[in-house]
Amino acid sequence: MADPRLKQIRIKTGVVNRIAKEKQSYEKETETEKNRLLKLKDNGGDSHTLRKQEEVIQESAMMITDCQKRLTAAYADLKAVLENEKDLSEAEEFQNASKALELALPHF
Repeated sequence: MADPRLKQIRIKTGVVNRIAKEKQSYEKETETEKNRLLKLKDNGGDSHTLRKQEEVIQESAMMITDCQKRLTAAYADLKAVLENEKDLSEAEEFQNASKALELALPHF
């Protein structure tokens, strides 16, 4: 039977990857919405539409902060597991987890 530690590493790696991707998505959405707001202001959009667009941007920014907190926790969790399970360093799951940690670094 497969080592349950490898399964935990695989799950935690997936969490780090998913949250990093989610954060990236919200950052992209925030930029898109900011550009949309600028276009609305240039075209003389009404005040209600402008306020709603600003709310959308604020919500996206809040989600970025939330993702950052969750990513920090998931990153620390995975890193701790890898440090405790160095005997599994030859396993594919361990190597994938190490790559995930490297790819998540720019988000900090």
